[in-house]
Amino acid sequence: MRPTLRPMVPIALGIAVALQAAGLAAQAAGTVQVSYVQPDRYIDAGIRQHDVENTLSDLTRHFELLAKRHLSDGQTLHIEVLDIDLAGREYPWRRAAQDVRVLTGRADWPRIHLRYTLEMAGHPPRKAAQWVSDMAYLHRAANLHAKESLGYEKRMLAEWFSAEFGAAGGKDRIN
Repeated sequence: MRPTLRPMVPIALGIAVALQAAGLAAQAAGTVQVSYVQPDRYIDAGIRQHDVENTLSDLTRHFELLAKRHLSDGQTLHIEVLDIDLAGREYPWRRAAQDVRVLTGRADWPRIHLRYTLEMAGHPPRKAAQWVSDMAYLHRAANLHAKESLGYEKRMLAEWFSAEFGAAGGKDRIN
């Protein structure tokens, strides 16, 4: 008696359909274009050039993830980052094998100054400039991003993005 693969066909078909649907959902998301204006003049995006490059790269990837979650097909968000002040303070004389950033919860909250334009066919562009900040960054419930690079900044931006452009499901909010 020869073993049959028939029971595997529905499972494989189901996986293929799910992957295709996920691909279509990703294609249906809006896009974001991020630029950094004079990053060498930022308050605190890292001490060394390598740190600054990592910060900008991490933030760009996070903005792209947020755009996939919150923007609708046909929406384009242009973000210009004008300044960055990361949570805590970095003290070069306290460095060991890895960077050390001291977080006190006082006047060292994360802040990002940005200007954005949201475009969508049939609607006038929506423009604004603002400081996004989280003064209570250490006094809040557990942070899902706390153990990853720029955890406090990513939480702050996720909350701002959701409030500014609507949560998933309310994606077509433009005003």
